Amino acid sequence: MIQLEPFTANDFNQLIEWVDDERLMKEWSGSLFSFPLTEAGLNWYVEGSNDLNDPDVFIYKAVETATGQTVGHISLGGISQRDRAGRITRVLVGKSTERRRGICQGMVRALLRIGFEDLKLHRISLGVYDFNHAAIKCYLKCGFTQEGVLRDVVRHGDDYWSLVEMGILEDEWWALQAG
Repeated sequence: MIQLEPFTANDFNQLIEWVDDERLMKEWSGSLFSFPLTEAGLNWYVEGSNDLNDPDVFIYKAVETATGQTVGHISLGGISQRDRAGRITRVLVGKSTERRRGICQGMVRALLRIGFEDLKLHRISLGVYDFNHAAIKCYLKCGFTQEGVLRDVVRHGDDYWSLVEMGILEDEWWALQAG
């Protein structure tokens, strides 16, 4: 089982250790950060986050409850109170050896619970690069629907990456909880 806890300066070194190459950095953060990841960049990232009175972005570390170990990172941003919408961003299962154990699903489901139950959102979206088949499979298992593809939106080296847009609505999420 996965529990989400606020991501703080105490977690910076772990994240910096995980994001150890430029391609992974771009897959995880798009153009938000430049490689290598630094404490200064992360300080900027967490300023103003996790404030329930004025939510801009909620940034979490994922902790495996059985071991107490931090196993991932995830955030919910782009919060629109007017539209009751948010966007999951920067999803990372820390160690590659930990992947394919259901950690991503646990992180996403915990964040959906926060978004739909605590924040009363109507819609939560995300974008995932089309070559990340494991992540797409995870999001589908969590109830997301593929809504479209933005072709060649990011350039990395000589390659262009396309982004799969996905979303889940509150009634879809509540139906999954009941079923």
